[in-house]
Amino acid sequence: MSGAELGKRLRDGDLAAAPAVLNILESRAPGDLEQAKALLHEVSPAALGGEAQGHIIGVTGPPGAGKSTLLSALLRAWRAADGAAGARARTVAMLAVDPSSKRSGGSLLGDRARIDFDPSDRGVLIRSTAAGNRLGGLAPGTRAAAQALAAAFDVVVIETVGVGQAETEVADVADTVAVVVQPGSGDVLQFLKAGIMETPDVLVVTKADLGKLALHTRRDLSAALRSLGASGPGATRVIAVSSLPPAEGIEELVSALDEHRATLDLAQRRLRTRRASALLEFASEHGEQGLRAVGGRREAERLLEGQDPGLDAPALVAALEKRMAA
Repeated sequence: MSGAELGKRLRDGDLAAAPAVLNILESRAPGDLEQAKALLHEVSPAALGGEAQGHIIGVTGPPGAGKSTLLSALLRAWRAADGAAGARARTVAMLAVDPSSKRSGGSLLGDRARIDFDPSDRGVLIRSTAAGNRLGGLAPGTRAAAQALAAAFDVVVIETVGVGQAETEVADVADTVAVVVQPGSGDVLQFLKAGIMETPDVLVVTKADLGKLALHTRRDLSAALRSLGASGPGATRVIAVSSLPPAEGIEELVSALDEHRATLDLAQRRLRTRRASALLEFASEHGEQGLRAVGGRREAERLLEGQDPGLDAPALVAALEKRMAA
């Protein structure tokens, strides 16, 4: 099936097309790159008549902070229909971006295996991808995958294993960013040094069942945000959760994520993040030489300004090919 056909199936809400879509978007084969371009055209805002309605959520934080356990609890909450409140179960796609094995190039931690879900549930898709040489960052094609899946799924989660400043990369893809911190880890000072405290829309303290230790971490994070001037209405929320039964704080976290999404100018945020991500991925794929070939970074930014939303990266590649052929 062609990329254009798969894109149309996603546009029509056919979740069964998602695995084949990801196969094309993750492939680096020349033929698949053309198919990916056609696929993305079918799920672009121009084709959809506006932004895809799926909520793209970035979840990041240091290894061992409890992200996979947290996502298991969030997944259960999203998939639980609430008839009394008139809420239906949400469809969920999770992209777990892991560091790569130096030997095989494959996904090292395999976070898909750590997330508890029902394999027979057709409303859930979980995929592990290897970050390649971007340790702790995003895998090649993650941005395109999230953009495509948001056309069919209600929630698209990108989980990364954060290492240093690479944690901020997910902010160039997601509508809402949640940074996960475990109590007593000393991460608060490191986050301040790395500038990560400026990234999250929601800060999540895991293992709230530890009691005072979790409370102290929550207070430290709140104080750090105030020191950065991040206080008042619309400020980053700090939420303590426990993913162990009986789960604590999960519904509050779901509400906080939804509330942040509701405050966004979605079209403007996604336009900004798409252009930033397109430049990042183009530079990663083609290097500074590729940027120079299209006239430099400023020329590349001007080129993006004239493109249909969602077709930014293919436009840069087309410009490079045109310059190389001249």
